[in-house]
Amino acid sequence: MKFVIFGLTVSTSWGNGHATLWRGLISALVEQGHRVVFFERDLPFYAPHRDLTELPSGAELILYPSWEEVLPRVSQELAGAEVGLVTSYCPDGVAASWRVLESSVPVRCFYDMDTPITLERAQRGEPVEYIPPEGLGYFDIVLSYTGGQALRALCTVLGARCVAPLYGSVDPGVHYPVPPRQSYQGDLSYLGTYAANRQAALERLFLEPARRLPQRRFIIGGAQYPADFAWTPNLYFVQHLPPVEHPAFYCSSRLTLNVTRGPMAELGYCPSGRLFEAAACGVPVLTDDWKGLDTFFRVGEEILVARTTEDTLEALSRSPEELARMGRFARERALTEHTAARRAEELVDLMDTTLALSAEPEPTLGRI
Repeated sequence: MKFVIFGLTVSTSWGNGHATLWRGLISALVEQGHRVVFFERDLPFYAPHRDLTELPSGAELILYPSWEEVLPRVSQELAGAEVGLVTSYCPDGVAASWRVLESSVPVRCFYDMDTPITLERAQRGEPVEYIPPEGLGYFDIVLSYTGGQALRALCTVLGARCVAPLYGSVDPGVHYPVPPRQSYQGDLSYLGTYAANRQAALERLFLEPARRLPQRRFIIGGAQYPADFAWTPNLYFVQHLPPVEHPAFYCSSRLTLNVTRGPMAELGYCPSGRLFEAAACGVPVLTDDWKGLDTFFRVGEEILVARTTEDTLEALSRSPEELARMGRFARERALTEHTAARRAEELVDLMDTTLALSAEPEPTLGRI
């Protein structure tokens, strides 16, 4: 099966969660015998931070300067594809969507990797720049990074006809246990791009514990943190880390924290890729709470939940042996159920099912 994908980025993991997921998925798809062509606009703010320039054999990354210049190649690749897939935040999302919808590609798919943001804007009546104004009703299938009630909302709010979750995953070839590194060592770590809608939870679960435990070392890794961020003397900052550095970062702390963006947590069934990455590294994870969490990990056995500052303090008081045991259990679950290979199989199964149904009558395109 050949996939032609129009996405935000796979070439840089700076300031986004799309690239790491696609790298794992693409590698897994290729290993399973499929072909992938990924179209990415060459954006100036990503170019200085590019940490991948070539995909594995069987896949191709096409960096293009403008939609008009790449159109001939787009038509060429779609002509021989089974799946045309557009993602949220694709800079040319609307144009790519219509090119896919008007092509002869058998399965026309939209993958919303930012469903809570998409729905929040749409429900406020605001335009969503990466979705056609007509909505999602012309796609054969709409995938969502967020499950639960988000799936129904994609139908009722944006007209999707067929929806399914495709959750995050981890590539075990990239994320695995490694020796700790002095520069990353801490009692509690947090890895994530700065986001205002995570700040309240980060304050409660990370920053306030750091103030109350001045003798402990807390470490943050990520990008786009403002100059006025609430730093404390025992809080250490590591600038953006490429995926290859993630294992050392995770494995250098006793416990690592996951904080979900507010809109995602409200919808539930929203596992961050960081959960799976840290678990695959065998590191115990402390996470904020959201509906559906126990679908992915056994709470109290494979993962800890924090709702308050006191919950974080309690987690940090646990013995090294207890935390290490939890990390081992989490790694077993991640490698069994949450690998990129597993998600690639799920993606192919969804495309096969959609392909089998594609002979049914479909709505006529209503665009002039």
